[in-house]
Amino acid sequence: MSYTIKKFKDGQVATTLTESGNLHIKIRGNSYEDLFTIASIKEAWDAAHAVNKMVVSQLTIYCLIAQRSDRRFNENESFDLKVVARFINSLKFDKVEVLHPHSAISLALIDNAVAIDHFQYVQQAYNTIGNPVLVSPDAGAYKTTHHIAELLNADLVPSNKVRVDGAPQISIQGDVKDKDCLIVDDLADGGRTFKFLAKALKDQGASKVFLYVTHGQFNYGFEELKEYIDQVYCTNSYKDIDNDFVTQFTVV
Repeated sequence: MSYTIKKFKDGQVATTLTESGNLHIKIRGNSYEDLFTIASIKEAWDAAHAVNKMVVSQLTIYCLIAQRSDRRFNENESFDLKVVARFINSLKFDKVEVLHPHSAISLALIDNAVAIDHFQYVQQAYNTIGNPVLVSPDAGAYKTTHHIAELLNADLVPSNKVRVDGAPQISIQGDVKDKDCLIVDDLADGGRTFKFLAKALKDQGASKVFLYVTHGQFNYGFEELKEYIDQVYCTNSYKDIDNDFVTQFTVV
């Protein structure tokens, strides 16, 4: 199936189908405009295929908006991922794929959802660097990073983070002296925590420190990261980045 999208000056999005058949929308999904674009396409498709029950609809989201807001953090605050999930569920897709969701809660809240594995992109970074030690940035990422280390037959060093007077304190639970290290996580917004972790690794003798994140937002630039991190690897799930400091793997 194919379609065209028209965006009006007031922000309205309208879809026109140019071919019928099974529907598969692939979209970054990192903005509310993306969500309404999805809804516009699905509405047009539903209307055109109301009597044809043999066709199927699929949605692939590469960077799910609000995925970090996977609980109600404080009383009287909105549960933003729940709001997004309800919107997606209202569109009634037969299958929804999400690339490397921040937590399993995304898959639990979205109907018919499955995760797209990010292993192949970590593997590309790992092979490019040349067999570095993998580093899990916190307890929450340990299980996933441990699984990747087993698949790659790689060494793994856990780290842990606690906040003291608002500043992160990092503990490294393994030997990194004279070794290249690859920090593996799902998402980087500002990257301040990764900067502190990279500094701690180099303070303990790491030769080089690299960072892999599937979703590279980097909304505050790279200058602080460059102080301790030698290279960043990410997909273009959130945006395309033109910077020699960043190696991107194409998913969109």
